[in-house]
Amino acid sequence: MSVEDLRVGVVGAGRMGADHVLRLAGHILRARVSAVVDVDSERAADVAAQAPGARSFASLEEMLAADAADAVVLATPGFLHEDALITLIDAGVPVLCEKPLTPDPESSLRILEAEMAADRQLIQVGFMRRFDTGYRQLKAIIDSGEYGELLMLHLQHRNPSTPPGFTNEMIINDSVVHEFDAVRFFTGSEIESVQVRIGRLTSLAAAGIQDPQHVTIQTSSGLLADVEIFCSAQFGYQVHTQATFERGIVKIGDSSEVEVTTDGRRATAVDSGFVSRFRHAYDIEVQDWVDAVHQGRIAGPSAWDGYATAACCAAGVASQQGQGIVDVNLVARPEFYS
Repeated sequence: MSVEDLRVGVVGAGRMGADHVLRLAGHILRARVSAVVDVDSERAADVAAQAPGARSFASLEEMLAADAADAVVLATPGFLHEDALITLIDAGVPVLCEKPLTPDPESSLRILEAEMAADRQLIQVGFMRRFDTGYRQLKAIIDSGEYGELLMLHLQHRNPSTPPGFTNEMIINDSVVHEFDAVRFFTGSEIESVQVRIGRLTSLAAAGIQDPQHVTIQTSSGLLADVEIFCSAQFGYQVHTQATFERGIVKIGDSSEVEVTTDGRRATAVDSGFVSRFRHAYDIEVQDWVDAVHQGRIAGPSAWDGYATAACCAAGVASQQGQGIVDVNLVARPEFYS
C-alpha cells in the first residue's frame, strides 16, 4: 500500500459494514481500511482484524480525535445516521452513507441544510443499484431514445424472508426505497405521488407483515411505474425491471442468474440475497467513490437523492396505512444539488 491510499474508516461493524471492510481490504484500489467503529468493541476488533493495519474504536468521535481516517463508510442503522452525518460534515470528512440517508424527510432536510452550509458535497448515498451493469444499460437505452419514449416501468422486488423485528412499514422504508430511487434514476424525474395497495396475502409471512404489496408510482413527467414487493417469497432473492417503450420492451435482472439444462430439465439458479445479487455493483460503487474522493467530489447519489427517497417513503407509508394516493412533499431542489 502506498502512502497515497485513502484511509477509510468503516462505521458500523454489522453485516453490511463487515462486508465493506472485506471489499475495501481485498478489491478496492487506492484505499485501505484504517479504522472500524462499533459500540460493540469486541465486534469492532474482530472485523478490524480482517483488514491489516486497521484500528478499532468504540465511537466515531474517538476515531476522528485520533485522526484515523480520511473518509468514512457509514453502515450503522438508519436511525443513527443524522448525528453521525452532522459530525462528519462538521469535520469535513467525505462519507459513503448506506441507505437511508436518514429515516424521515425532516431529518434528511436537516442534512441538506448542514451540507449546504459547509458549501461542499461530502455525502454519497449508497443506492448501489445505480452501479449495476443492467441498470446502467437500461438507463443508457432510455436516454438514447432508441425505442422511442419510455412509457411505463414494471418492477419486482422479492426477498426470501424477513429478519426478526421487521415491520410492515419497513417493507416501504427498507425495500421499496430502492425502487423509488430506481424510478428517479431511470426517468430523471421526481416522484409526485405514491399508492400502496394490499390484496391477497401469503400465509408464509411473519406475524404482522402484510405481504405481498403493490405500489403505484407517478412521476412529475407523467410516467407510471408499479412495484410488486414480496418480502416472504421463500425461494430466494430477485430484482427485475421491465421497461415499456413505444417500439419495444426491455427487461433487466436475469444477468446474475445461471441457467442449467440437464436430465431433461432446465433450471435457473436464484440469488440468496442482495449481497450476492449486487456484489459487483457494490464493488464498482465503492471504487468509484474512492476515486472521486481522491478528486474532491462524489460519484453517485447525493444527499438530495437520499432526501427525495425519504419523502417518497413517507408518502408510501401513509398510503400503506390507508390514505390512498398520497402526494410526495418535496422542497424546491436547491441549486447546490443541480
